[in-house]
This record gives sequence, C-alpha cells and structure tokens, in this order.
Amino acid sequence: MAEAAFVGVLSGIRVADFSRVLAGPYATMTLADFGADVIKVEPPTGDDTRHWRPPVDADGQATYFNSVNRGKRSVAVDLGTDEGRAQAQALAASADVVVENFRPGVMARFGLDYDSVRAQNPAVVYCSITGFGAGEGAALAGYDLLVQAVGGLMSITGAPDGEPAKAGVALVDVLCGLNAVSGILLALRERDRTGAGQRVEVNLLHSLLSALTNQASSTLQTGTAPRRLGNAHPSIAPYAVFRAADRDLVIAVGNDRQFAALCAVIGMPQLAGDARYATNTDRVAHREELAADLERGLSTAPAADWAQRLADAGVPAGLVNDVAEAIDFAASLGLDPVVSLGATRTISSPIKLSATPAVPHTPPPAFDADRGAVWH
Repeated sequence: MAEAAFVGVLSGIRVADFSRVLAGPYATMTLADFGADVIKVEPPTGDDTRHWRPPVDADGQATYFNSVNRGKRSVAVDLGTDEGRAQAQALAASADVVVENFRPGVMARFGLDYDSVRAQNPAVVYCSITGFGAGEGAALAGYDLLVQAVGGLMSITGAPDGEPAKAGVALVDVLCGLNAVSGILLALRERDRTGAGQRVEVNLLHSLLSALTNQASSTLQTGTAPRRLGNAHPSIAPYAVFRAADRDLVIAVGNDRQFAALCAVIGMPQLAGDARYATNTDRVAHREELAADLERGLSTAPAADWAQRLADAGVPAGLVNDVAEAIDFAASLGLDPVVSLGATRTISSPIKLSATPAVPHTPPPAFDADRGAVWH
C-alpha cells in the first residue's frame, strides 16, 4: 500500500516496529504522530492487545490496542518460517529505526538482533526495550505490575495502614516508552552528525527508578527508604486530598503565602498564625492536625466552589476527577486532548511543536492491512 501522505518532522524515517503490548507501541505511536512511517510487525495471531476486550470501539476493535497504535501500518509475519524471517529481515534492512521488546536473545534466533541488522544496515538506530536489562535480569518477565513492586513504587503508594498499591495505569510501561522515544531521537541526531547508527537500550526497572526522583534521592542520601503516606507528600503540607461538603478535592500548597491565602479563603485566617503551622516544616510535623482543621472549614461548601475560589486566590486546588471529567477539564482549557480517527477516539500527543506539530493521520490499522508491501 502507498505510504500516508502526511508530512511531519520525522517524515522519511521508517520504523520497523517489532514491539507488542504497551511500552514499545507507545513509543512508536509517538514517532508516527510526527510523521515517521511505522510498520507494525505482528505475529499471525496479532498483537496481544487486539484480544484484550472488552471494552471495544464502534467497530469492535479493542480500545486498549487503539490507545497506542494509531498512524501505523500492519503486516502479519510468522517469524517461525523462512519466508517470514526473510520478510522481516528485509524490512529491518530498509529501516532507519528498529524497535523490539522481546526478551534478550529472542531476536537473535530470527536473525534480527542488533549485530545482524547492523551488518546489513550500518546506519540503523536499534532500540531494545526490556524489563530488567540484558544482563542478570535478562530472563525475568517484564510486566508492569511486577516492576512497580520490585522497583519500589508500590512501597510508597497506598494508605499508610493499607496494603501496597499499584498506579491505576501501567505507568512504568509509559515512562519506559517515553525514554525509548528520547533515546531514539538522540541516536537519530547523532546519526545526522556522523552517519552512524547505534543501539538504544531502555528497561522498565531503570525507567521507574529514574522516575522516583526525590524519593530515590532521599533514600540514597539519608539511607532511609520512604514509607507510604497515602495522598500526603513527604516534604510539603498541606499537599493532599481533603473532603469538602460533597466530594474530595486536592489542595497543593507549596509556600507560606499560598497557605495564608488558603486559610483566608476558607474563613479560618487564624490558622496562618498558629505556631503549629507557621512554616512548611511545622505543617509537615503536624499534618494530621492541620488536615482536621482544614476539613472543618472545607465542610461548609461544595468542592467545586472551593476549587474555584482557591484558584482565584492563587492556591493550587482542583477536584478529584474521574477520567471522563479529566478529559472534559482538559478540553475546557483548550488543550485539545482528544483526536478522532474514524470510530477511534484517543488522547492526542501531549508534545506541541509550533512549526511541525503532531498530526495523527490514520486510525489504528486493521490486522495485516498492509500485506504484500515491498520494503526497499
């Protein structure tokens, strides 16, 4: 089939996408949004997420698959056959970028590992996404829930007296996909300078540790691992979820000025002069007492009223939205969060470029829609 007519900042870049499920497909969809020609190589049974249903869209396609596969072409290739391997090898030899997220060693069985591809295509940027790297962790299965557990995220997520909790989405996969995009673009930039390709390696565990930022830093520098605080912050107060008359809202005070404004808005200005709450350090030490005092004031009006009044006063605050409310809120701010392509509605790229913006141009492909394409 003919390549899409869309021209973007990555037009002319061909991506051979051997990845499945989430981290790799999220990365390659980002590249496709900016014009790369992404060929999604699927096994004869299709990407696993094609079968993760319900829910489905109006065309009966799994919404999970839709979330990370727009803008791509699809070919079904059986890597267990000579013909399939030859087709995949020809595609890799023609590609600017190869992305794969098999366990280390699997691609070598098909003649599709970095060294084999580089021998035919020295300028290739070859991105490997793994769960735990290619060393001692090579045999470990890289599932997001597992990484959230062994990577420490669950130990700091959840109520202090409850069980460890995971994030409500496969957050580590997404973080790793973003790191893959960064690595690929860095390697392409170096190729522009030198003409040489290289290998990019990212893994779920290291991506999570990097994303732990202040929590990892405090552990390394104090020798003490943080504990679960529910929705509270280890270093700032009030910075949590609070109950108003009808529902929850978040208040995220970052300095003394904002705290004084908060106290004034809720009709309790005396709190700003209370010795227990005079500084942020004091407020952190008395966070439970502070929360009780604030909720007495907040209980007198609906959360939406407080969110608006606090925002008007320069105090960061907002409702605890569900996903539908969150999408509507972003739309009300003019962020254009939704892209519609046929029956498929997904979240648009969050990356905004003034001259060469993302332009999602085709819906997620039907399985094997580009059978018979010739790679050269």
